[in-house]
Amino acid sequence: MANRILIVDDAAFMRMMIRDILTKNGYDVVGEAPDGSVAVEKFKELKPDLTTMDITMPEMDGIAALKEIKKLDPNAKVIMCSAMGQQAMVIDAIQAGAKDFIVKPFQADRVIEAIKKTLG
Repeated sequence: MANRILIVDDAAFMRMMIRDILTKNGYDVVGEAPDGSVAVEKFKELKPDLTTMDITMPEMDGIAALKEIKKLDPNAKVIMCSAMGQQAMVIDAIQAGAKDFIVKPFQADRVIEAIKKTLG
């Protein structure tokens, strides 16, 4: 069975880019969310194997959403997506339980490498 992935990013074109990379590599994108609060609801509903989470979003940011998801499922696998220059936030995310992070603009091979490593 293909791994089920939830994509969270406030930019629709970023979600589309990740979706394209994932589907071309045999992953099943089960849902998308434009912000952290929707991400938490979708996580509850869809129970994905992995979530890609943007850090900077309106409503609820990625780190707050990560913490909520970890409360729901301590074993949740979340990979953070950050822009260059967000190192402090990336460190916060790793401390909050993120498994890895990928930097925008996305390189397909780095995205797949992070996902394979995280899913084990």
